Amino acid sequence: MDRVFREGMKFDGLRFQNSAPETGDYENCTFKNCDFSNTSLSDMNFLECEFRECNLSLASLIGTSFREVKFINCKLLGLHFEDCNDLMISVEFVGCSMDLCSFNKLKLKKTRFKNSKINEADFTYTDLSNSSFDNCDLERTIFKNTNLEGVDFRTSFNYSIDPEFNRIKKAKFSLPSIAGLLDKYDIEIEK
Repeated sequence: MDRVFREGMKFDGLRFQNSAPETGDYENCTFKNCDFSNTSLSDMNFLECEFRECNLSLASLIGTSFREVKFINCKLLGLHFEDCNDLMISVEFVGCSMDLCSFNKLKLKKTRFKNSKINEADFTYTDLSNSSFDNCDLERTIFKNTNLEGVDFRTSFNYSIDPEFNRIKKAKFSLPSIAGLLDKYDIEIEK
């Protein structure tokens, strides 16, 4: 199968539920209001692309490359980012719904998560050092054997992080949400 190369293109309002987009390389492209749900994005390369108000829920990401890719106000439910090509992966998430996503064993240093709902996601064995979670809901999200050194959680909430099973040196937390570091002790903290 031939691969396509698309550069600097804008894709708006496309629906791919029954057919996958053309396999290939997309550079400096913008996808707006596109529906990739339940579609295969496998073996595709996205470099310096932006996804705005797109639905990528349950898309297959086997061997997919995301380099300097921004997801803005996207629905990203149930994505297995660990299936991506992890070489030089760099992503940013702003205003996204990311429930049930898995980032297992990825190196996501300096990744920005902002104003996003990240419930029941899995960051087991993930390197998130120097990343930021700015105003994110992290309810039932799993952090286990995760490198959280230097991560900024100050404005995020509903997280539960066990300091014994995660590296949290120099991580930043706010006083109102610090209880998320003590969940395993089943203690009551009054304000």
